[in-house]
Parts: sequence; C-alpha cells; structure tokens
Amino acid sequence: MMPERPRMLLEDRVAFVTGGGSGIGRAGALALAAEGALVVVTDRDPDRARAVADEIARTGGQAEARALDVSDAAALAAEIASGAARHGRLDILHSHAGIQIPGRLEEVSPEQMDASWTLNVRSHFVAARAAMPVMKAQGKGSIIITSSNSGVQYDREMIAYATTKHAVIAMTRQMAVDYARHNVRCNALCPGFVDTPFNDGFESQMGGRRALEDYVARAIPMGRWGTPEEIAQGIVFLASDRSAFMTGHALVIDGAECL
Repeated sequence: MMPERPRMLLEDRVAFVTGGGSGIGRAGALALAAEGALVVVTDRDPDRARAVADEIARTGGQAEARALDVSDAAALAAEIASGAARHGRLDILHSHAGIQIPGRLEEVSPEQMDASWTLNVRSHFVAARAAMPVMKAQGKGSIIITSSNSGVQYDREMIAYATTKHAVIAMTRQMAVDYARHNVRCNALCPGFVDTPFNDGFESQMGGRRALEDYVARAIPMGRWGTPEEIAQGIVFLASDRSAFMTGHALVIDGAECL
C-alpha cells in the first residue's frame, strides 16, 4: 500500500496577490502555489502577471492571471469579489503593490505624497475591505499587507515612503483587533533591503548603485541583501496555520537592520 501524500500547507485554499508580477510579489505567488494554493496573480502589467501564472502552471500549480491597477479602487474591489465568486472562497489576501518616492519634506510634492498614500495605504484598505466579508462568512482568513522595515524605523530623506509605511502598519493592527473574533488574521509584512528594482528610489537617494551596495554591507548586521524567496517564506508562514494565533503583528525580515 502506497503511503499517503503529505498534505501541503495551503492545499485547497485560494490566494489573491496584488503586485504579483515581479520581485517579492512574484516570489510570494510562487511560494503560495508551491504549498498548494490556487493563486490569482494580479499586476498592472498583464504580461508579467501571465508569466508568473504560467510559471506556476509549469510546475504543477494552479494560478490565473489578471491585469489590475490597484490605484483604481472600484476595479480592485471588483477583482477581489469576482475572484472569490469564481473560486468559491478567498482564504489569503496578499496586498503587496506599492510605490517608493524618495525625498525630504521640501522635495516631495503634495501630488507625490497623494500617490504614495493611494498605493501604500488606500489600496490596501480597499483590498482588505473587499476581502473581509468573504473571509468573515467563511469563518477564517489571512490578510497580509506589505509594509516595510521603513514602517518600524525612520529612513533619511524618505518622508512619503516612511510615513505611509508606518501608517499601513497602524491600519493593519486596527483591522486585527476589530476582526480577531471573526478568525480573520491581519498582519503586516516588513521586508528590509531585497535586491529588486523597487530599490530605485533608495539607489537614487544614496547616489548610485555602489553607494547602496556599500550601505547594505555596512548597515545590515548580516552584511547582505535579502532575497525575494526568503521574504516569500514569511508570506507562506503568515498565510498558513503555522501562524494561526498571530494577528496584528509586523513581521520584520531585514537581517537586523532596524535594530
């Protein structure tokens, strides 16, 4: 008699990922699928979303790709609702898409601050608001919102980024308190320096790639970048029952940079 196949951590669960076409979002989508979840991969660039969904399918996973601009609140809410309806449930929301605008107070325009707020706070609010009724009805769910270790410390000359990343942690904790009795867990993911194109703002602020590399080697106690795959393991942890008693937490994965 053949032994039973071990059950995967996220088997029979449905995950919805924003900003899933590259970097941490892509790595998270791949990792969720590898643990058995059906992943709705969304990205502003439909080709990137499709490439990730195809990669998941090639390795035996389940995924679909959807084009989505999370700054369009109506479209974001509609995509989450329609995804839950198509698949009959929604177990995991990883609201990841965001923006990095460098600069001090006098260097950031009100319009740039508004753009930061729209993507780094408001889009997460809209996504969580759309997912919550489905998860409440199921009696269970995990909402993971990407902040940054910039949300637990203060970066130099990054007023828009640091402000919005602090704000989204506060929002996540408020949601956690409000919905804990419904067994819907809300946690913030706080990566440090991960070598993806998202660091362009920091690179510009610090005076180029070499200066950024020097900072990483000097300021991070572990002396290196993180990888998207390392952050993805944190996403799987927060999505799975391994973190079943964890809500309202800001999970910092940064090589001890913020200490």
